[in-house]
Amino acid sequence: MTEPAEGLFSVAQPGASSAPAPGPADGFTRPAADSPLPVRMRPASLDELVGQEHLLAPGAPLRQLVTGASPMSVILWGPPGTGKTTIAHLVAGATNRKFVAMSALSAGVKDVRAVIDTARRERRYGGAPTVLFIDEVHRFSKTQQDSLLAAVEDRTVTLLAATTENPYFSVISPLLSRCVLLTLRALDDDDVRGLLRRAVADERGLGGAVTLSEEAEEHLVRLASGDVRKALTALEAAAGSAVAQGVKEIDLATAEKAVDVAAVRYDRDGDAHYDVTSAFIKSMRGSDPDAALHWLARMLVAGEDPRFIARRIVIFASEDVGMADPQALLVATAAAQAVQLIGLPEAGLNLAQAVIHMATAPKSNSATTAIGAAMADVRAGRGGSVPPALRDAHYPGARGLGHGRGYRYPHDDPRGVVTQQYLPDDLADAEYYQPTDHGAERAIGERVPRLRRIVRGRAATPRTGDAQVIAQDRAAGGAAGRDEGRFAASITPEKTDPPVGADPEPDRVASTDAAPVEDASDGSAPTGEAGSLADPKAPAGKPPPAEDSGSAAGEEQP
Repeated sequence: MTEPAEGLFSVAQPGASSAPAPGPADGFTRPAADSPLPVRMRPASLDELVGQEHLLAPGAPLRQLVTGASPMSVILWGPPGTGKTTIAHLVAGATNRKFVAMSALSAGVKDVRAVIDTARRERRYGGAPTVLFIDEVHRFSKTQQDSLLAAVEDRTVTLLAATTENPYFSVISPLLSRCVLLTLRALDDDDVRGLLRRAVADERGLGGAVTLSEEAEEHLVRLASGDVRKALTALEAAAGSAVAQGVKEIDLATAEKAVDVAAVRYDRDGDAHYDVTSAFIKSMRGSDPDAALHWLARMLVAGEDPRFIARRIVIFASEDVGMADPQALLVATAAAQAVQLIGLPEAGLNLAQAVIHMATAPKSNSATTAIGAAMADVRAGRGGSVPPALRDAHYPGARGLGHGRGYRYPHDDPRGVVTQQYLPDDLADAEYYQPTDHGAERAIGERVPRLRRIVRGRAATPRTGDAQVIAQDRAAGGAAGRDEGRFAASITPEKTDPPVGADPEPDRVASTDAAPVEDASDGSAPTGEAGSLADPKAPAGKPPPAEDSGSAAGEEQP
C-alpha cells in the first residue's frame, strides 16, 4: 500500500463553516520517531491486522470499509487493544474520502452537526464523501446519538464508531439498526507474542536494539491479558530500562521491574462488569469455589465496590442456597455487615469466606420458585378476600362483623398445628413451596406434606417406612410425635364462638372437638400418643388431657 498523504491522518477542517470543527482525536497524526511504541507499530494495512481473521474474509464488511468499496456505516465493538483505532487509521488512509475524527469524550451535538452540515454541502457540489469516526461512542448521550440518525440514514456521512461497551446497551436502537456491527475479539496469547516479536525486530519499533528473553516474553504476554497496547507499552518500558542498564537483553527481572500489574479487563460501568458478575454468580451456583474466588478476586483487583459484591452474595444466599442451608443467609448478611464495618482490603477476607460457603453449600431454589408462583397467582387476579377467621378482631365491632370467628389458636394444641384454612377460597389447595431433598431441606421436605395434611384436614395415605421417616424428621429437629402411621379419617366442624365480649382474647378461640381415628397402618390399635411442636414438655406416648383445647384425638402429628 502506498504511504498515505499527510493530511489524511489529520482531522480535516470540514469545509468552511461558522461552527467550530472538532479537535483531533488522540493519535490521528502521522507517528513521529518519539511516538509511543504502540502508535509506531500500528498496522499499515489489513494484512498486518492480527487476531481478527473472522472479519478479514474477501468481501467482508471490514475489507469493504477499509478499501472504500462500500460506504456502509460500521460500529466496531471489542475490548481495549484489539485494533479498533487501527482500523480507523486504515480507513483514514483510503483514497477519495474525507476523514473526520472526534472523540465522544470532548465532542458535543454542535460539533456533530457542523461535520454533517459540511458533509451535506460538499456532497451536494460533488465533493468527496465524508467518513466520520467517533471514538468511545457509548459516551454520547441519547440526544447526541439522535443527531446522527438522519445523516447516517441518507449516507450524508459514513459513520465509523468504536466502543468497548456492549452496543446493545450503550447505543440507541435506531442508530444500531442503521449500522453494521463488527465484533472484534480479544487477542490470544499467540497473537500478542507474535506482535511483541514483530515490535522487537521491526524498524518502526525497537529495530533489534534489544532482544527479549523467553521468560520475559511470557511475563509480558501474561500481564497483557489480550491487550496488545498494554503489551507493547510494557515492552517499551522494559527496553528503556535495559538500555539504561547498558544491557542488550530484556530478561525476566528487567520486565518485572518495568511493569508488575496485569491488565484487568473490567469496567464497573461497562459490559465486562455484567459478564464478570454473571460468571461469579454462576460459579457459586455451580458449586465451584475456585472459580468463584477467581471472579471475586477479579472484581476486587479492578476496584469494584465491595458493597455491590456483598449484595449479590446476600441475594444468592436465598435465591440459590435457600432452605438447603438456612445458615447461608446469616453468613451472607454477616459478610455484608463486615464490609460496612471494616472496608477493604480486610473485608476481602469476609467476602471470600462467604463466597466459599455459598459455593460449597447444598443448593435449593425452592424459595425462589415458591414466591415466583405465589406472585404469578396474585398478578393473575387469583386470591379472594381474607378468610373471616383470619381477619383482625381486636378493634371494637370487629367480632360483630364475624371477624375472627372460628379461628383456632395453634398453641392450644400440643402439636402447635391445627386444621384451619389460611388461604383464600380459590387458592385453598395451592402448594407453592416444593422442598428439595438437598441438605437441611430434606427434613423439611419430609415434614411439609404431613403439615399440609393436618392444616388442610386431608386423610393421610398409609405409607411403608413411616417410622424411618419420622426418625429422620426427629433427628432434623422435628416434633417427637406419635406413630405417624396413624391418620385422621375426618375432621369435624368446630364449635361456634362464644358471644361477643365473652372471650378476653378474641383471636384465641379454642375447640375441643375430636375426630375419629382409624387403626395404624401396621394393624395395631390406636395408642393416643401426642407430640408437640409448641410444647417440648408434652410427654410422648401419653394421651393429651381431655380438657386440652384444639387437640382433636387421632389427628396426624407433624
